Amino acid sequence: MEATLNPATEAAVDADLRERRERVFLVLAGVFLCSMTLLNVIGISRFVQLGPLALAVGVLPYPLTFLCTDLICELYGKKRANFLVTVGLCLNFFILGCMYLGQLVAPVDASAMPPWQVLHLAADVPLPDGSTASGSVELFDLMYSLTSGAVFASMMAYTAAQYCDVKLFHFWKRLTKGRHLWLRNNFSTLISQAVDSFMVVSVTFGAVYLAGGITTQQLLVLMGSNYLFKMTCALLDTGPFYYLTYKLKRYLQMN
Repeated sequence: MEATLNPATEAAVDADLRERRERVFLVLAGVFLCSMTLLNVIGISRFVQLGPLALAVGVLPYPLTFLCTDLICELYGKKRANFLVTVGLCLNFFILGCMYLGQLVAPVDASAMPPWQVLHLAADVPLPDGSTASGSVELFDLMYSLTSGAVFASMMAYTAAQYCDVKLFHFWKRLTKGRHLWLRNNFSTLISQAVDSFMVVSVTFGAVYLAGGITTQQLLVLMGSNYLFKMTCALLDTGPFYYLTYKLKRYLQMN
């Protein structure tokens, strides 16, 4: 005879399972939003050489966003994944609004400024919006010029790429009838990251390119480096995706 739980115990088990599932979703959402926010905060403030690739430092954590959305798609479904992408889009607007507010409010009197608030530039510095900075420049003004355009570009690329990733993931899942986990993980990510890479670089550096600040070759190197890095990360995360999907489905008691 099969043992059954009394109603109180069954309710406690169900409550524990629901809490477990919400905790995992919260962790995945937190990693997603943190990685996305880092892209906008540190953005193009520094370029790093990673082997043959020239990358904006903000790109380094960004591939984690696609791993998180794929895991949420697999475990929680399309509706939850789209909800998280929408929250991320709203946070992009929040970041842009905070930066604009900081630029709008008058700074303190020059005598009260801390020494690091003002930079003294020895030569003209070209900025991503096509303008130049020279002489004494406030650190925030320089950061605003460096990141505001990048945040706007990121918003456009983010919206297209993340919704594309969620839609393609479920397209491949339906097409394969839930089989071949690697296929929907890789195909959805590789295509959506191509959209993200080319959009974010072309919008961020479009004004500089049109003004003659960078050459076509340099623009293509940035696009290619951006995509090759994300493509490599997408292929490498197949193993972690399989492992986490297997472990989390058991932990969360999902079929």
